[in-house]
Formats: sequence, structure tokens, C-alpha cells
Amino acid sequence: MAYILSVFAVRNLLVLSLALNVSLILRVLLLHDSQDGSFNGFFFAEQKEEALATKITRLSSSVAPSSSLTMAQGDEDRVINLDHGDPTMYESYWQKKGDETTVVIPGWQFMSYFSDATRLCWFLEPEFAKQIVRLHNVVGNAVTENRHIVVGTGSTQLFQAALYALSPCAEAEPISVVSAAPYYSSYPLITDCLKSRLYKWAGDARSFSKNGPYIELVTSPNNPDGFARRSVVNGSEGILIHDLAYYWPQYTPISSPANYDLMLFTVSKSTGHAGMRIGWALVKDEDVARKMTKYIEINTIGVSKDSQVRAAKVLKVISDNSEGPNEGDSFFEFSYRVMAKRWKQLREAVQQSGLFSVSDFPPQLCMFLNRVFEPQPAFAWIKCEGDIEDCESFLRGKKILTRGGKHFGVNPKYVRISMLDRDKNYETFVRRLSTIRS
Repeated sequence: MAYILSVFAVRNLLVLSLALNVSLILRVLLLHDSQDGSFNGFFFAEQKEEALATKITRLSSSVAPSSSLTMAQGDEDRVINLDHGDPTMYESYWQKKGDETTVVIPGWQFMSYFSDATRLCWFLEPEFAKQIVRLHNVVGNAVTENRHIVVGTGSTQLFQAALYALSPCAEAEPISVVSAAPYYSSYPLITDCLKSRLYKWAGDARSFSKNGPYIELVTSPNNPDGFARRSVVNGSEGILIHDLAYYWPQYTPISSPANYDLMLFTVSKSTGHAGMRIGWALVKDEDVARKMTKYIEINTIGVSKDSQVRAAKVLKVISDNSEGPNEGDSFFEFSYRVMAKRWKQLREAVQQSGLFSVSDFPPQLCMFLNRVFEPQPAFAWIKCEGDIEDCESFLRGKKILTRGGKHFGVNPKYVRISMLDRDKNYETFVRRLSTIRS
């Protein structure tokens, strides 16, 4: 009997202790809440529940993607940076692929400068070269027969190598480098960066009329406006560089294989792996390819083998999925669907706002995807209508960072906007754009 009373007393003590602790907590909370004007415990509880519900709603609205063009709570103060073409849109696809593109490199492997000393481009990894040729043949976007492959640290280095290789050494003054406006904003910067006596930036190809040799850069599809391009200078001594970074089926219909003397491609825009810093050139003339290789040898003593091996694995997976039984899950099918959705959202937002306009493109048959569609470029070339003279500054005031037309050699009423950001940022952008009225 004494044992039972003892247990009962202990239980009572525990219950009493719990009650005191709860009471103390409530007093602290009530005291804190009374500073905000709450006087009643029931009123306090109701307010706390409402506040908690509001916080949960705001959190879910700001995190969860939405197809609606209604502004999500909490996003109105966030700066959206769409100035750079950072292709993080592709992360979700590669996350789903899991270990398919995983590469393990032992510490002793790839220690030499040389990949294949017998090749013209001696630092080009044989497997990477093989997968480049295979992918172009699968997609049908470039002729690879009778071409030399030169690998570079992104297409930027390859562009510099091409300028070095194509510039005549015997000329009394630097050769002019031109491109039709709107041109890629980095062309002038890269061309004049080293103040070379071999070449110099000469501006818009449409207004170029100087006699003598020149180098014309043809970007097709064009960055920033997305249109297909041809050379525009009517000169007999012109040398062409074709930048085909965006000639892939998620951005534009592949109508025929590109067949030019010097073509530049990059992993960053084809697969989304910008951090690999890998690009390649398909070069018809052996002497030009040799000079480009020499430039890269002098500049960086080759190109990272680790990046080449990883890039080769990614290209192989893309080709395998494009040719295999699960074509619906292929990289290009996924990318095409995402780009189509984003361009649809953008056009809806532009229409709702009424302050902007965006380019229309004629539909074409894509031989690779076997469907007719309009180009859906990696960048949107947007114009501010009405009295807005500086579109970049105007959108900056709305906390949207873009790159203005002056950087591309045209009117500041235009801006370039990246279409390749993560889903959350892009959807926040189109929601905000749709609500801009002035």
C-alpha cells in the first residue's frame, strides 16, 4: 500500500511540474505578445495560429514553382539576374540521369601534357574527338568529314585562336574584325583585349566598307536576337568564322548540316555544362587548324584532360539516348519541351504587360526532331515600347537585371534576357514582367 502511494505521489509531482512549466511558457509568450497589443490568451492563440498559417503560405508560395502569372508573395523584393547566359536550366535533367554521366579519374591518370602526340591537335583526347563526331552525325547539324578538330577552353579561347590563325602577318596594319549588329557583346572586348597588332575590332559589318582583307564573325542562330545569320559584307577578301554555339535542336530547327570552313561549338550551350570550360572547332584548312593549336599551346599549353573526359561521357549519353528506344527521355526532347514552355510563358507575360515586344520567328521543319516549330532561342531580345528609352535601366528599377542594346551595338531600347536560368528564377521573372505597367 505504501508503494502504491509512493508511485501515486511521484506521478502527481510530475503532472504538477508539467503544469508549472506550461504555465511559465504561456506567461512568457503572453508577456511578449502584450508588447504588440495582445491582452487575451484566447486572442493570443488565435493570432499565433493566423500568423503561422500566413508564414507557411508565404513560404510555399515563394518556393513552389507556379505556372500562373500571379506574383508570388515574397518575390517582389528579390533581384532577378538574367544578364548572363548561365545554363542552370539543365541541372534538373542531369540530376535525373544520376550516375550515367559520372566519371571516376584515378590520381595517376592523365598526368602527361600529351593526349596523342601523332595528332595535329596533340592535347585532344581521342574519346572526346570520337564523341564530337558521333553527336554531330546523330543530330545532323554539322559536317565533320575532312575536318580537323581543335579543342579549346570554351569557345572564347577558340575564337581568339581563330583570330590569331586567320590574321595575315605581312599586313602593315591589323586586319579588321566585324560582325553584323546586334552582335555578341563580348566580341569587341575579346578582340581588343590584348591590343594585338594582328587584328582589331571594326564594328558593325553592315556599315563596313574598307578595302582589303577582313574577318567577319557570323553567329547563327545569333546571340542576342536568335535569328539565323549569313555573312553580310560584300567583299572579295573576307575570311569567315561561324559561331554555331546555338545550332542545336532545343533552340532552333536543324534544317541541314552546317558546312563552313571554320565552325565553333561549345559544351556550355549544347549540354549546359558551362563549368567544364570546353569547346571545339571544326576546321577545314589544315594550316589554320595547326595555327589555332599553336595559339592554345602558347596560351595554356593544352586543355584540361579531366574536362575532356567528362565532356566525352556527357556527349556519349546524349547520343545513346537519342538513338536508343527511350528517345522521349532524350536530352534534346527534354530541352525542347522546356524551351517551348518558357517561350510560351514569355509571350503571355509580354502580352499582359503591354509595355514590351519580342521577336517572332518563322516555323521550320527540324530534321532531327522531325517536327515543325518556331526557333526558341537561348536569349530573348526584348524591346521596351513607348517612351522608355533605356530598357536596361527601366528593368533594373523593377529589380530585373538584363544586358542593354548598347552592348550589342544597337539602340538601348532593347535588352537581352537569358532564357536558361533555373525554373524558380525564370518563373518569378515572367510573373513580374507580366505585372509591369509603367
